[in-house]
Amino acid sequence: MNPKTLAIHEGYDKDKHGTMAVPIYQTTAYDFGNAETAANRFALAELGPIYTRLNNPTTDILEARITALEQGGGAVAVASGQAASFYAVVNAAKSGENILVAEKIYGGSITLLTHTVKQFGIEARVFDSDNADDLEKLIDDKTKAIYFETLSNPQIAIPNIEKIVKVAQKYNIITIADNTVATPVLLNPLTLGVDVVVHSASKYISGNGTAIGGLVVERKGLNEFLKNNPRYPQFNEPDESYHGLVYNTLPLPNFTLRIRLTFIRDTGATISPFNSWLLIQGLETLHIRIKEHSNNALKVAEFLKTHPKVKYVSYPGLKGDKGYEKAQKYLKNGLSSGLLSFDVGDFDKAKQILNDTKIFSVVVNIGDTKSIITHPASTTHQQVSKEDLDKSNVTEGLVRLSIGLEDADDLIADLKQALDKE
Repeated sequence: MNPKTLAIHEGYDKDKHGTMAVPIYQTTAYDFGNAETAANRFALAELGPIYTRLNNPTTDILEARITALEQGGGAVAVASGQAASFYAVVNAAKSGENILVAEKIYGGSITLLTHTVKQFGIEARVFDSDNADDLEKLIDDKTKAIYFETLSNPQIAIPNIEKIVKVAQKYNIITIADNTVATPVLLNPLTLGVDVVVHSASKYISGNGTAIGGLVVERKGLNEFLKNNPRYPQFNEPDESYHGLVYNTLPLPNFTLRIRLTFIRDTGATISPFNSWLLIQGLETLHIRIKEHSNNALKVAEFLKTHPKVKYVSYPGLKGDKGYEKAQKYLKNGLSSGLLSFDVGDFDKAKQILNDTKIFSVVVNIGDTKSIITHPASTTHQQVSKEDLDKSNVTEGLVRLSIGLEDADDLIADLKQALDKE
């Protein structure tokens, strides 16, 4: 089936349940019926719900749909996008090892991956994802993952995915791509050789800012990559916390299964069934919304490019943008999402624009039906050092827009009156 159809039907048997809408299984626990079934489920001899911290029928459907849309081999839903990134990284690396992290990523991901995971003994080494020319020299025998964003937030830059994957495969290293901004509608990184995709489902997948959630999706065939790979003994040696289970002996998707049975089991960043249900509703209209977000964003970007107070605009769908050729190469149907940024060259001017817009809301979320304006240097990237801000091209005059589904002419008029004010 085509993606539009999968987004509406995958993973749900309406004939079995008798309802057109996916039910919400708002429960913490399940009646196994008998002791044998209970024992079999905990031993993975029989698949089925165990406890909602581990799995839930509503969440199962969300996981099935994102797996299908990303053309993956398996998925696990978690409480937030930050939890998804954290679990994906610690599933690959442990204390004394290192990960390679793109310099252009979301501010919260910068602090998570370069500071917080340091407390777990994992070192982060930063590379230039635009060209990845410095990537190979950062690798050693303790390197366990390469992390990047397919469309970076807030720079709206596209990495050299092809080269990153090529280097990773040369050294048998897992690649992890945050596909939140592009969404599976515009890009399927797993089909390009990326091993694992993460999402903050709170953004475009939700579509209206009502639910927090995260997703981790692994590619088809990742089990074979992990099997007997000396970089990843955790998948090939007995897990003493699970009765000596060896993951590579199971036909189930090993990477996401280990996140579920180890990290969610023990640290509990579980998505609620209600949030899973809300995200299922969002997936059903994602294809339509991304098209409109992208079309509106392009019109806004074209206006901003002509305004005398704008130093530059970053939007890869815009002809002449430094990411335009990559967008044509990697993204589908000439669309580039609803996220863009522009620089007015001054901290105070950027803040003034935020204060004087009428339709745009000053909010740090993205992917909403309603348009959002943000000043990254004073909000999402406030905790990032000046040195790291410069490296990631987040200037004091940078303004980020998440273009919604309003009329583009109204959005342009709102930005124009704010920009024209002295």
